Amino acid sequence: MVRLIKRTVLTRTLFFIAADILLISLAVWISFLLRFDGAIPNESLPAFKMTVILALVFSIPIFYFFGLYSFSWSYVSTRELVALVLASLFSFLFSTVAVFLSRDYPAFMGFPRSTLFVGYILIIFFTAGIRFSKRVYLQFLKKGRTFEEKERVLIIGAGDAGEQILRSIQSSKSHYVPVGFIDDNPVKKGSFIHGIKVFGGLKDIADIVKKLSVDSVIVAFPSARTEIVKKAVEQGRKAGIEKIKILPSLSELVNDQISLADVRDFKMEDLLERSPVFYNDKVSIESLIKGKVVLVTGAAGSIGSELSRQIAKTGPSMLLLLDQDETGIFDIQKEIKDITPGFFPIVGDISDEAKIRNVFEKFHPNIVFHAAAYKHVPLMESEPEEAVKNNILGTKIVAQAALDFSAEKFVFISTDKAVNPKSVMGATKRMGEIICQIMNQEGSTKFVSVRFGNVLGSRGSVIPIFKEQIKKGGPVKVTHEDMKRYFMIIPEAVSLVLRAAQMGEGGQVLVLNMGNPVRILDLANEMIRLSGFEPDKDIPVVFTGSRPGEKITEELLTKEEDVIATHDRNIFVAKLQSADKQKIFTIIDALALAARSQNREKIINLLKDTVQLK
Repeated sequence: MVRLIKRTVLTRTLFFIAADILLISLAVWISFLLRFDGAIPNESLPAFKMTVILALVFSIPIFYFFGLYSFSWSYVSTRELVALVLASLFSFLFSTVAVFLSRDYPAFMGFPRSTLFVGYILIIFFTAGIRFSKRVYLQFLKKGRTFEEKERVLIIGAGDAGEQILRSIQSSKSHYVPVGFIDDNPVKKGSFIHGIKVFGGLKDIADIVKKLSVDSVIVAFPSARTEIVKKAVEQGRKAGIEKIKILPSLSELVNDQISLADVRDFKMEDLLERSPVFYNDKVSIESLIKGKVVLVTGAAGSIGSELSRQIAKTGPSMLLLLDQDETGIFDIQKEIKDITPGFFPIVGDISDEAKIRNVFEKFHPNIVFHAAAYKHVPLMESEPEEAVKNNILGTKIVAQAALDFSAEKFVFISTDKAVNPKSVMGATKRMGEIICQIMNQEGSTKFVSVRFGNVLGSRGSVIPIFKEQIKKGGPVKVTHEDMKRYFMIIPEAVSLVLRAAQMGEGGQVLVLNMGNPVRILDLANEMIRLSGFEPDKDIPVVFTGSRPGEKITEELLTKEEDVIATHDRNIFVAKLQSADKQKIFTIIDALALAARSQNREKIINLLKDTVQLK
């Protein structure tokens, strides 16, 4: 493959050098013909030959120096044109100096100076022509032959990103044919970009789609606010366009160079009322994890498995994957083994104290990410004793082991449902935060809690549920028309957890600035449209009523919690009220006794008294 690539590059370089030799000679010959009315006199032939030699001697090396033999023929741009003009200018100056210094030699006696100027003008035209020939062919001639087979695309956004997308389409073998731009900037309306007209703003999409017979839309707003992208997509949907693609946000793009390859299908996370936050400070994360033993509980879950993948890339000496889900552990270990050899799968229950202490005694983990938890609100309402065993007693067992075996950090994965909890699940997660707050005062281990909202696409979340309902032809079931939730995508949630682990000082609850909550009904309707159907026409949407333990809108902070800013504007600290260790641990003992005896009424009363379960 390497030899093939080198051969291709060498072939292209030799082709253009040979073409330039021919074209430069032709340009000089034509300049002499123009000077002498179509016939070069014999006395001027030596000057003609010397001019050709000088032009070649100076032009070819200078062209090479300016990179004019190392460009993509299909993607040649104004950058190459500017380089060509500059290279020709330098070659002209050197040739002029050489002719001036050689003016006393016989070959240059009576040398027609105008031929130098005319010759180099022609050189620019000829050499530029050969370089732009393929792009002209792809953009105009070849496009015309396959016009009927191509998809008529409207580009929303006539800025730099839209212009780059257009150039990428025009210079490649794309199945798109661009027919117009949309942009809300009134100054751009009626202008042309590479021959393609800017027709109007977002409100005009429906009319323009009909007028231009548009098949698909590309939303080219990588730096725009989420609501602008959302509005563009909504207008496209209203216009009857099913094929809608977007450019990802700037944080997701590898660099500032945008091409058609960056365009992707519109996804659920694009409906979030904010731009996802990603932390790419790999050095800081590596300083926390590299060379250390890391334990991830709940490693088979949505958050735990992504944590395991990301941690494996940062060079831990050993990565311990613990979960009671045997199949899930089997699956994640197959992925991890391709990333790092230093991993150890453990099938176990976090409420099994002997098992957990054995793991700590054997491996002595330095960092613990505690993601294991029962999370489904309605299920835990009907099984409160299981929520207590796992989310409270299990957390206390793992936290106590981390403390006893001197782990450096313990990171607890919490939830916005822990704030003013209405559900048993939320109340047990709030107790987990309190346990970490108390444990932080007991030894050298730093306990940090990370609180965030729902995770899009996680197992049991609304997205896979809606997908299954749409697949069956509906109805799509929404509990309440006003139900709203804070949402994150899985990579973003894991990014926050790793960032919190790196920056947390202990005894804190770190909270992400999650913007505005998203209405579940909007998610349902958009998923139906993404599947090619129309809500309440092809697929009905029905309201089933709020389930036990559910709140209409979640919160990120209690009224009693103070907010402390950090050096990261996307993360702030919820300053917790002090907790009475003796009282809390006495209540935990009582909860354990009630869970063993399955005294559900006692469990609910204890949670009400402790964390004000509503």
